[in-house]
Amino acid sequence: MGLGKRFFGTPLGRALVGFTAAQYVRLVNRTTTWQVTNGNFLDNLLAQGTGFILITWHGSLMMTPVGWPGPKPLHVLVSRHGDGELVAHAMTRFGMVMVRGSTHREDRDHDKGGAAAMRKLVALLKDGQAVALTPDGPRGPERSLSDGVVTLARLSGAPILPVTILTARHRLLRSWDHFRVALPFSKGAMVFGEPIIVDRLLDDDRKETKRLEVEVALNAVTDQAHHLVGSVA
Repeated sequence: MGLGKRFFGTPLGRALVGFTAAQYVRLVNRTTTWQVTNGNFLDNLLAQGTGFILITWHGSLMMTPVGWPGPKPLHVLVSRHGDGELVAHAMTRFGMVMVRGSTHREDRDHDKGGAAAMRKLVALLKDGQAVALTPDGPRGPERSLSDGVVTLARLSGAPILPVTILTARHRLLRSWDHFRVALPFSKGAMVFGEPIIVDRLLDDDRKETKRLEVEVALNAVTDQAHHLVGSVA
């Protein structure tokens, strides 16, 4: 392992990368002309003062901070993996609060703090806080919704708010999520979907139906954002 790679694997190195990434996101935001669609859905939830769950696909995560108006903090679920540390350092530069762990899939992540993260998120939502997560992260499959999101909404009673924020100019990484690196001096789209409520009494037979409903809704706003910026989903 080279010296540079070792350095960027240290807490100081990750903090430096996070700081640089946050500054770059601010540059892209300042040089982008944004079109916001259905922003009233977010405004209404914030005005109500109740907790809600903001979701976006992992590959579209980069520009999410610019869509959060504040001053209320956004609690972001990040994985305990190395890339999660980089995301955490960048997000905290926007005043966001990190929750470590991952949404639970039945066949994985038993040792990644999923149960503790779920309890923390439920408590935050019941306290009227907003939380954000990528329901296909941290390891995919791409644009496949974890059933943990539906469980979180059912336990907390909080609505799910789908959102996708993209820029026309970008580069795609060769990663499992085809991570989209936004480029400056572009046009951008912020598309919000209608909040989705999950019945607290939802049984197992209806859980998969609800999971598919949320997945379709998030894919719909993603496809709409791609259409607005003139790119292919």
